[in-house]
Amino acid sequence: MGGGLREGIRVNWGSLENFLAMGGYAFYVWGSYLVTLGLVIAEIVLLALRKRRALARLRLRGTAAQGDR
Repeated sequence: MGGGLREGIRVNWGSLENFLAMGGYAFYVWGSYLVTLGLVIAEIVLLALRKRRALARLRLRGTAAQGDR
């Protein structure tokens, strides 16, 4: 009884090397993580660019509307 969370956690790897090797599938596992990270970063950059363009368009509309008065 007791002992907390640490007693319930067990890992299958004996060392950091074994963990990084991922049972021989390291290329696929870490490659997948890198591709996913790259896509998430690309999405964030593209969203920031899209926001910048939309705000610029709104500013242009605002100045055009003020010039019509």
